[in-house]
Amino acid sequence: MTTQKQKIALITGASRGIGANIAQYLANDSFAVVINYASNAEAANTLVNELIKEGKTALAIKADVSQPEQVKALFDEVESKLGAIDVLINNAGILKTQALADTSDELFEQYFSINVQGVFNTLREAGSRLNDGGRIINLSSTTLALNLPGYAVYNGTKAAVEA
Repeated sequence: MTTQKQKIALITGASRGIGANIAQYLANDSFAVVINYASNAEAANTLVNELIKEGKTALAIKADVSQPEQVKALFDEVESKLGAIDVLINNAGILKTQALADTSDELFEQYFSINVQGVFNTLREAGSRLNDGGRIINLSSTTLALNLPGYAVYNGTKAAVEA
């Protein structure tokens, strides 16, 4: 009888919200989950501790996905502690609704560096490091189709991810 290795899922931006829910779901489906976060260590560690108490395998790793060297270090740490990644879920992102006319260059740059460059950085790293048969899921948003006021720059980033 052969034992099957536990699949490993890396979820970016998983300390809270949709990412945390995805991590919980995958952990319940027998995945070892890596909760990536950029700033909220407390929420990430709370989620990891809850999952471990339930008998799940979970790990929190801080990395800003907009920084290529941090993404490489993220993948390195996952591989050294758990093994090669089977599933990458690009969930990390920022949303600050604001009229386009009031959006600063700094906020525009922040949106694109996290929401688009971050996805690019993880895709590039996963391209040579994901297990054979691995999967990548890039999350977008229904706001792209809705064209709500205050979402112009955010929607631009989501359109770029979809493309």
